[in-house]
Amino acid sequence: MRPLPFPLWPSLPPGALGSDPDRDIPTLTAYIAPSANATGAAVIVCPGGGYSELMDYEGHDFALWLNERGVTAFVLKYRLASHGYHHPHITNDITRAVRSVRSEAQKWGVDPSRIGVMGSSAGGHLASFAMTHFDAGNPCHPDPVERVSSHPDFGILCYSVISMQLSRFKSILGPDADEDLVRLLSSDLQVTSETPPCFLWHTYEDATVSVDHPLRFARALAAHAIPFSLHIYPNGEHSLGLGVKGYIPGTHSDLHPWTAELDRWLAAKGAVVG
Repeated sequence: MRPLPFPLWPSLPPGALGSDPDRDIPTLTAYIAPSANATGAAVIVCPGGGYSELMDYEGHDFALWLNERGVTAFVLKYRLASHGYHHPHITNDITRAVRSVRSEAQKWGVDPSRIGVMGSSAGGHLASFAMTHFDAGNPCHPDPVERVSSHPDFGILCYSVISMQLSRFKSILGPDADEDLVRLLSSDLQVTSETPPCFLWHTYEDATVSVDHPLRFARALAAHAIPFSLHIYPNGEHSLGLGVKGYIPGTHSDLHPWTAELDRWLAAKGAVVG
């Protein structure tokens, strides 16, 4: 049985176009790591889907895989352009998600200094936005969630959209986007010395999101001396996920090699069980 989602805001979120639970209410679903191997690390998972849908295998499956490694996962259901939402409402959802997990870290058994973001395709763009647009929180805000930092401690980007200058998935921009907004939402142009470390992977054959996206982000990270691990595989179509769909923990030995590389990277950071 799957865990139940909970809303990011106690009432309607800012900019809500309605109150439909499926369309207008962003949520997190908490997959708690088993106490026997929990490391205290957490990852907020942003499924892909071109900002028009959310792919379950890039959310639920990833969460189960992370749980096996002692990482508590929170799958984000963010608002979609296909439901009439754009920036800043979609991007507010990931920022709020990071604050929400950190503000209740003790409740979830999570270390507030080890909260990462992970995303695939358009969800990777959302995760990269969180890595490049954050603040320390507003200590005077009446909402306690808004008082804490939205800064992720690390990022995991899977065949991610990075640049709005390159992307086909411009729906997040809205109908009246100008060049300033294109640059604002091009994460490679927003990297600073405060951007967290990152793991990136992609395939050269990806015909949907060009390999230029992670290469641009990696160059920006290098220019700001941000540690990263970049893996480009020669073969494979877009949206590979774990390499299998309908993941059942403990039953698959044919996962894509990126999972082993990420396992090592997270282990080196003390985020997974060695």
